[in-house]
Amino acid sequence: MPTPSHLKNPLYFDFRAARRVPESHAWPGLHDHPVVDGGGTPGTPDAVPVVDLRDPGAAVVARVARAAEQWGAFLLTGHGVPAELLARVEDRIACMFALPAADKMRAVRGPGDACGYGSPPISSFFSKCMWSEGYTFSPASLRGDLRKLWPKAGDDYASFCDVMEEFHKEMRVQADKLLELFLRALGLTGEQVAAVEEERRIGETMTATMHLNWYPRCPDPRRALGLIAHTDSGFFTFVLQSLVPGLQLFRHAPDRWVAVPAVPGAFVVNVGDLFHILTNGRFHSVYHRAVVNRDLDRISLGYFLGPPPHAKVAPLREAVPPGRTPAYRAVTWPEYMGVRKKAFTTGASALKMVAAAAAAAESDDADAAVHQPLVLSS
Repeated sequence: MPTPSHLKNPLYFDFRAARRVPESHAWPGLHDHPVVDGGGTPGTPDAVPVVDLRDPGAAVVARVARAAEQWGAFLLTGHGVPAELLARVEDRIACMFALPAADKMRAVRGPGDACGYGSPPISSFFSKCMWSEGYTFSPASLRGDLRKLWPKAGDDYASFCDVMEEFHKEMRVQADKLLELFLRALGLTGEQVAAVEEERRIGETMTATMHLNWYPRCPDPRRALGLIAHTDSGFFTFVLQSLVPGLQLFRHAPDRWVAVPAVPGAFVVNVGDLFHILTNGRFHSVYHRAVVNRDLDRISLGYFLGPPPHAKVAPLREAVPPGRTPAYRAVTWPEYMGVRKKAFTTGASALKMVAAAAAAAESDDADAAVHQPLVLSS
């Protein structure tokens, strides 16, 4: 559906009633690159990496390092989040998006708002609309935010909030565990991990945002797109998806889209741009998109982790090779979002723009800063 920034009055696009894909939702260039199956034999070039937390610690660290360096994403299994909780989360999301249009539009996200109902914020940079509906909220203000949908509260409101708060509690534990794994995957010892946390307080101050997505079945999925290709801006994201495939990761040499398999109980973990910066480009953010299905709806939940707005994010000393300068300058999340906005409107790479600023500041080693490995960023 169109975002408020596309509309003089917030009209609702009824996906259920659509018998064709209108031009407003038809995207060109969706098939410029082939799509390959990412659920093949582990270790093959197109098989999405799997990290099983039940494996021995050293093996888990090695797999996280390899996946973050080579893919910027992986499937996370053996995490211990109860399957019945994940089923309740999916059920509550489906019920929320099944609310009458008037109820959902009551919570529509206005220009500049971070939370509310609507398409992803990045959709405002494009003339085409996405085949999806979304709802974004902060777990810290969940009950207040959701009163927009359920102004009189009630049983559905209480059930939704209870389930999401339970999920948030579980995911904060997972986020802390994964942050430590990422730092160990950089080669840090236990003492160095503790020292980094003492200095940077990354885990202590990390903020969470939840974005719910509903991708309705589509009469012509070859012309429509559920979510435009992009990288996440924060540290890292846990993606919970229903058993309908739709998430695709972009890979180079040759250029192709890899379809992420829908594995029961697994999370997809995506590395974001600010973690790319924090690790000096060693763990790279992943370019990804969501496609739609002719026969089935798809639901997903993104649990996004990032720094507080005032915190400067700069490459860790431990991630910068000896004798080299950092590949990226320090930025706050809002500052980086400003860079991304400019990148969207010019077709440039936000990460490259930040790296170029670092090179200008380090004139003695400009070439080293500019020619660090970079990935496509939106």
